[in-house]
Amino acid sequence: MTLTFPNASRSFDDVRNVVRFTGYDGMFEVRFHLDAAALSAVRLSASDYLRAFDAARSSIYRVATKLYHPKRGRTYTLSAANLR
Repeated sequence: MTLTFPNASRSFDDVRNVVRFTGYDGMFEVRFHLDAAALSAVRLSASDYLRAFDAARSSIYRVATKLYHPKRGRTYTLSAANLR
């Protein structure tokens, strides 16, 4: 199956300083965490990080799809290096 992102929801985890979003490989949920530093070099509010995520959503999804492999688990963390 192919990784898809049918649910546009995302949330900011202030404790881990990541934006969380979810993809699906068929019926399997795949969790992604995007380091906040990948969205901004300066500290932003949670809503600003989510707006930055929304603005870059298509490129973030492309990177997540490239990194995903079904045999490597169901949780992935993306960093600024992945988005370059």
